[in-house]
Amino acid sequence: MANVVNWFEIPAKDLQRAKKFYSEVFDVEMSEHEMQGFKMAFFPMEENEIGGGLCEGEGYEPSKTGVKVYFNCGDDLSVQLSRVEAAGGEIVMPKTLITEEIGYMAFINDTEGNGVAFHSKG
Repeated sequence: MANVVNWFEIPAKDLQRAKKFYSEVFDVEMSEHEMQGFKMAFFPMEENEIGGGLCEGEGYEPSKTGVKVYFNCGDDLSVQLSRVEAAGGEIVMPKTLITEEIGYMAFINDTEGNGVAFHSKG
């Protein structure tokens, strides 16, 4: 098993609002799909990478206290963090050093009410 995680889904109350938020924060295009009655927007990914998306539908309830997804923000999470509030989110914990070896983290709340985290080495 190369990775413990191979897919993640972030609940959304309003898929278009959530898609706009994550597209702006990460400066990416997200493709929309409907699967078995669920509205979804997928983050871009390369073959054999961990992927995920946003999901709107029955059983998907945003939460600030559930499982925490950490987004890889490359060399410096400050880039993505600087876009959070303009995109409608809230910074809960600013860029914070974990250890020199591990790097930095920050916590945010997205437009849907989910608590997510950012990680970077610098």
